Amino acid sequence: MKIRPLSIYAFLYLAFLYVPVLFLPIFSFNDSAIVAFPIQGLTTRWYENLWANDVMQGALWNSLRVAVACSVIATILGICGARALTRYHFPGKGGMAALIMLPLVLPEIIIAISLLVVLLQLGFNLSLISVTLGHILMAVPFSIAVLSSSFEGFDRSLEEASLDLGEGPAVTFFRVTLPIVAPGILSSLLVTFTISLDEFIVAFFLSGTEPTLPIYIWSQLRFTAKLPDVLALGSLLLLASVVLLSVAEVMRRRAAKRAGADPASGGFL
Repeated sequence: MKIRPLSIYAFLYLAFLYVPVLFLPIFSFNDSAIVAFPIQGLTTRWYENLWANDVMQGALWNSLRVAVACSVIATILGICGARALTRYHFPGKGGMAALIMLPLVLPEIIIAISLLVVLLQLGFNLSLISVTLGHILMAVPFSIAVLSSSFEGFDRSLEEASLDLGEGPAVTFFRVTLPIVAPGILSSLLVTFTISLDEFIVAFFLSGTEPTLPIYIWSQLRFTAKLPDVLALGSLLLLASVVLLSVAEVMRRRAAKRAGADPASGGFL
């Protein structure tokens, strides 16, 4: 079998990115608080400590509330945006699409500081609501990217048949269009939920006195004795992120296949 240089480069690149991440769950089972080899023994007590940590559970509850609100609102906006960008032609479409996707390329710290200044000038108090608004801004481009593959190649004759049979545009959209792109919608919900759950920089500037889970993890890194608990919590977050994104990718490919688009385009895995 011929080995291509590009394949070697891709393998080394992925190894450089993800092999260090594998040490996180390994050390989360280490019986010693010192993160170093050799491992002193195996234990699950760091995971058991998480269930008795009320502060961590409060931060987790904050993150879940923000992530659910962010995923629902971002997906609704993503449905509108993806449908408009894939279905209609209008002046400034390219520029508008680039503007919507701008948060993907801008440094997050610039976005976070800008949002902080704007929200304070508008009289908003820093809370979970401000964090949710920031996360929605970051998540909408991902939602549109996922849903665009569902709307591309959509057979418009199905909608036209519904209209010819006397149904209105709204009923046609909810009874014909949405069921077909439903896997893409579920994929968008999972992706945006994961992005919100893991997001740190925007939450750091906008959370106020209500920390989310990433903010809690950052605050615990200053204490050496808390490091094993942080490793255990980080391992659970890593597992949750991988599972959610894997399910989201499967649903996205299924939606793209049902809509007649290329399942390999616009993916995450």
